[in-house]
Amino acid sequence: MSPIKYEILLVGLIQHLFIGILLPELKVYSAYVWPANMVILVFCSAGLFYNVGATKNRIRFVLSFAVIYLPLVVGSIGFSPAFMQWLSLSYLCFFAYLFFEVLQFLVRPSYINRDIISAAACGYLLLIEVYVFSMQFFYYGNSTCFHGIDTSDPSATYIDFVYLGCVTITSIGFGDITPSSHQTKLLMSVLGLMGHFYTVILM
Repeated sequence: MSPIKYEILLVGLIQHLFIGILLPELKVYSAYVWPANMVILVFCSAGLFYNVGATKNRIRFVLSFAVIYLPLVVGSIGFSPAFMQWLSLSYLCFFAYLFFEVLQFLVRPSYINRDIISAAACGYLLLIEVYVFSMQFFYYGNSTCFHGIDTSDPSATYIDFVYLGCVTITSIGFGDITPSSHQTKLLMSVLGLMGHFYTVILM
């Protein structure tokens, strides 16, 4: 397998999290960019599972199918809270699975090279993905559990959670979006601790 598998994954994660910067209209994101975005990300993550065994690849296939299929059927199903909660859970499982695969690589070596740096950056962005879909799962189960979320479009809601995940993991915490239920307050606390723990482990 190519030695640049972490760099490829890093490109996929960056485009998934931040492609909204290039889009003036979020309706375009929901209709066209999102499905293509997930195909690109699944393709970019395939290198992690080269030579890892049949069971891990079966799990990757099922999770990859779910995260590609769900954006394709949303047009016929609609953005109902139940559907979005199921989608968030599927995405959470997919990104957590990638994160633990990257983490297994990061804890092994006692040296630093390009792969370690790229894998560390991938782990950081995957942790943000885990944040995003954890928070989105709770939000679609109870829309009052966060204050300050843009509800005009599911894409706007997703972008708000990307923003919230980034300001939480970096400890910036502007306070314009806040958790309002005990579950989401505790979730944000756990996610903040995980972000700091990850940074400490890398150091």
